[in-house]
Amino acid sequence: MKLIFNAAFVAASALALTACTTTQKVAVQEPSDFNLNCTEIEGEFAKLDQIMDDASSDKGVNTANVAAVVLFWPAAVGNYMNAADAEKLVEKRRAHLIDLYKKKGCVAAE
Repeated sequence: MKLIFNAAFVAASALALTACTTTQKVAVQEPSDFNLNCTEIEGEFAKLDQIMDDASSDKGVNTANVAAVVLFWPAAVGNYMNAADAEKLVEKRRAHLIDLYKKKGCVAAE
């Protein structure tokens, strides 16, 4: 009986660990940022938008979070906190790039 319980615990733990989401984290500043031209900075904004969308999705109801709640609820909390950290980094990077965009005299296309 104890062997069955241990096997079930190991299986549930392994499943819970695979239920975690991983939101991409960005560096606020990259060494190559100052070499970017206006178009490349705009491309960075598009990448940040995608990362922010992914983070928002990771905070919401999705397969990984539902599995985490069912199997090991602290994983769901971790998913949420991980996504929130990623969002904060995106906002800091966006502010850095906006400052750089302005300093280079870039004009947003309308």
